[in-house]
Amino acid sequence: MSEFKIVIEGSGKHCHVTRETLDKLFGVGFELEVKKQLSQPGQFATPHKVAVVGPKGKTELSIIGPCRKVNQVELSFTDARALGLNPPVRESGDVAGSPGCKLVGAAGEVDIDEGVIIAKRHIHLTPEDAEKFGLKDKQIVKVKVGGERALIFDEVVARVSPDYATFMHVDYDEVNAASLFGAEPTGVIIA
Repeated sequence: MSEFKIVIEGSGKHCHVTRETLDKLFGVGFELEVKKQLSQPGQFATPHKVAVVGPKGKTELSIIGPCRKVNQVELSFTDARALGLNPPVRESGDVAGSPGCKLVGAAGEVDIDEGVIIAKRHIHLTPEDAEKFGLKDKQIVKVKVGGERALIFDEVVARVSPDYATFMHVDYDEVNAASLFGAEPTGVIIA
């Protein structure tokens, strides 16, 4: 069995919006500002927040830029339950048939019919790293983490693209469950 180390990042609740939705939420022609570059090339956190409204409540979350082709709200199960939503676990971009919600921005609001998901745990891989690790795009692997709350993440999807940098992403429920705190938590891919 091969084992390879991978840096694990926690991904907090956030949303991706289309150009059309951004115009409705903040005004026509509004541009997203870069607060911080993220580990994936071209992706950035913005200082812009929206309220997400569900049947039982609302929460505020950040917009991740740049604009996308579809609206997507990524929550943890804890976040979703507090809002009264029951989203599926999906890969990013796979929003068909998922629940919708209301997004409220500084200049307006938008009801999205679908787009709320729990992001499936995944590893972004460059083609070079995928080859080195012996992994293929869409392959399902396990990742073992040590420490006081050691565990094995199962059902982790490998996503390979020349547009990626090699990092694993889990939501904050999973970060807390495995006590993945500190400067650079790592796991071992069990292929």
